[in-house]
Amino acid sequence: MRVDLFDFDLPDERIALRPAEPRDSARLLVVDPNVESHLSDYRVGDLTSFLRAGDALVFNDTKVIPAQLEGIRHRDGAGGQQVSATLHMRIGPNRWKAFAKPGKRIKQGDRISFGHSGESCFLGSLDATVEEKGEAGEVTLLFDLSGPALDEAIAAVGHIPLPPYIAAKRPEDERDRADYQTIYAREEGAVAAPTAGLHFTPNLFEALDRAGIERHFVTLHVGAGTFLPVKADDTADHRMHLESGTVSAATAARLNAVKADGGRIVCVGTTSLRLIESAAEESGEIRAWSGATGIFITPGYRFKAVDMLMTNFHLPRSTLFMLVSAFSGLDTMRAAYDHAIQTGYRFYSYGDASLLFRKD
Repeated sequence: MRVDLFDFDLPDERIALRPAEPRDSARLLVVDPNVESHLSDYRVGDLTSFLRAGDALVFNDTKVIPAQLEGIRHRDGAGGQQVSATLHMRIGPNRWKAFAKPGKRIKQGDRISFGHSGESCFLGSLDATVEEKGEAGEVTLLFDLSGPALDEAIAAVGHIPLPPYIAAKRPEDERDRADYQTIYAREEGAVAAPTAGLHFTPNLFEALDRAGIERHFVTLHVGAGTFLPVKADDTADHRMHLESGTVSAATAARLNAVKADGGRIVCVGTTSLRLIESAAEESGEIRAWSGATGIFITPGYRFKAVDMLMTNFHLPRSTLFMLVSAFSGLDTMRAAYDHAIQTGYRFYSYGDASLLFRKD
């Protein structure tokens, strides 16, 4: 499909720079393409009104790490140059794939010392070698530290990698370390938050429990590739970046039981949806799964397991806007986004949410 089919104009003031307070007071646009009046305005706290006992919410329990690193590049003993690297996928105890800037000036074999901006880990800096250089500024970094020692050093010198549409308007601050994290985050490894989950609070979890709604967790470590624009003119020419994830055998079995009993699988966020669909057979049965997924969902995709999706409002010409258009229909989602813009919904990571029914 042509990528420009997924374009729209968003006024700059619609980009949220902070989350709603409390989180579950954010607006919720309910979109059901299967009924005539398919758009309705609510709050996230009203979520239980659209679910029923026996349904299962699926959350991504990945935890954002301070994956934005600033450092000095060294080559052949020459003077250093300031560089930055955003880690996006761990491939070993001491290896990460990262997006580096300025990418064109970085070469294989370069040494980079991170942590020279006044903040440092317990060794004074965190050093790495550029082991491999790929396309579009992607590099493989081989760190001098490994395992838990590397994790501790990254936590000491790194910064929360705010999405570029927020970082362009204000610097990251201490508040973001809490705001840009779900309350159920557990498995460290993401460089971007599963933002639909940012709306959940202990009070909302209690309301879901009283309503008989099940909660289940999967893990997909969101990579920085989620912020990359689709530069191709046709979706067939776009390559998704891989992201690592896991669906446990126990979770798969429970979700299959929910479906068998007539319940619905409701994914909180496109990350959990992509993982569940990666783990699902053509029959709709969900299997235990672990690995890297690069699933790219566009209109025409046949959903195998997921019935509903809660998600934020996404960027134009993005793979996520393509995904929601596949789920509820392109015309429906264009109308939904027009409505959201006209009625003052807040967009992107810290913005409001939508609850989508799958188009029959």
